[in-house]
Amino acid sequence: MKHVTLRQLKVFESVARHLSFSRAAEELHLTQPAVSMQVKQLEEQAGLPLTEMIGKKVYLTEAGEEIARHARRIAQQLREAEEALDALKGVRGGRLAIGVISTAKYFAPRLLAEFRRRKPGVEIDLRVHNRETIVRQLADNEIDLAIMGQPPQEFATVAEAFADHPLVIVAAPDHPLAAKKQIAPKLLNEETFLIREPGSGTRAAMERYFADAGIAPRHLLEMVGNETIKQAVMAGLGLAFISAHTVSLECEVGRIVKLPVTGTPIIRRWFVVHRAEKALLPVAETFREFLLAEAPALLADKPAGKR
Repeated sequence: MKHVTLRQLKVFESVARHLSFSRAAEELHLTQPAVSMQVKQLEEQAGLPLTEMIGKKVYLTEAGEEIARHARRIAQQLREAEEALDALKGVRGGRLAIGVISTAKYFAPRLLAEFRRRKPGVEIDLRVHNRETIVRQLADNEIDLAIMGQPPQEFATVAEAFADHPLVIVAAPDHPLAAKKQIAPKLLNEETFLIREPGSGTRAAMERYFADAGIAPRHLLEMVGNETIKQAVMAGLGLAFISAHTVSLECEVGRIVKLPVTGTPIIRRWFVVHRAEKALLPVAETFREFLLAEAPALLADKPAGKR
């Protein structure tokens, strides 16, 4: 692949990310035939097909997955080189690529907004996904920093706690348990619990807590995302083990109540994480320092959803 161009890799990385030639063309301000031509030329260099069409959907082949992984790393390295040169020139700004697990989306934008108010020249690339996806993006060097509750064990990282993460059990206001002043964990065995999908950090924390407290609910209903679970709780479909950050507004207006289960809230920690071998550029290092110094006060000052 001696004659592969950066342009071909950039185009293919966009196709691989969107799994769509048309969306890649839109993002890169190219025509769809131009995108297809760049991918075809890259396939000729690789000697293998990189994509395949099944029905109307684009899928990456094994070779395509490999090329996409390297294309992302090359793009990241070029960005890091550009920002390092900007730092040497004294340029104030840069681009921060940050991954946030979905539960943290209820407070992370507030922290980012305050950071950008102080550093208006910074460009922010915010990516919100479940824990599994954020860990992969961290491993592939697609993001500079991640905010998560459980640092990965699959590879070496630097993980620093910056704020408390309370986890609570919630119900609809008219649920029979909502009137109790104290609830023994064993009473929850008769309840239906609405739980997050596999790969969720909240689900992993819930499973650890249930095992430690001897809780084995009669029914478990799996749902994707906190918003779906909140709506289901409000509708009276069941209880949920959930981050207090995600339900602060609903509790404030009386749509959801926190149950006084013995031993709760479960206090975990929020971490800012980066790969151990990654040398943080000035903007990422500045944001890391901002989180460690300022986030506890900012999170305590305003509940999520309230301004």
